[in-house]
Amino acid sequence: MRQTMEKAAIWTGHLSRLALWAAGAGLVLMTALIAAQVVWRYILNDSIIWTEPASVMIMGWFIFLGAAVGIREGYHLSFDVLLYVLPLRAKLVLYSISDIAVTAFGIGMIWFGWQLAARTAGNVLPSLGISGAFDFAPLVAGGILIVLFSIERVLRRAAGLPTARFGEDPEAA
Repeated sequence: MRQTMEKAAIWTGHLSRLALWAAGAGLVLMTALIAAQVVWRYILNDSIIWTEPASVMIMGWFIFLGAAVGIREGYHLSFDVLLYVLPLRAKLVLYSISDIAVTAFGIGMIWFGWQLAARTAGNVLPSLGISGAFDFAPLVAGGILIVLFSIERVLRRAAGLPTARFGEDPEAA
């Protein structure tokens, strides 16, 4: 199981890096669109009608992709007071319970994001000319990555591989 998880971790590491690069590119693109809108509106006394909705959609992408990468890297929120007094074995069990709860959250993101996309698929975003379902695509994609990365964390721990946690040395976990 350990070798299988090590190979899977390489694949999910590449996927995580790709998501992080896409999130970073989205942040830069959103910033450029907002800057262009400011220039057009206040200097050229005109307006680009599609930059605001496009920027909001791009923001959804970089938020949810970045959140999924943060979960893989162990940067999600946690309440660790009890963990300071527990032995390592109990900590590992609670870490896995936390990752399972995050998995359930990701499943909810997929399920409800898909429902929202389906209900808005017939609507057209006027300034972009695309389906309203595209507004919820980042929610579904982020949910898929959150589920994948959370399951990876549980399986890594079960295989005895180090699993990163915020504020800890990943080799010690």
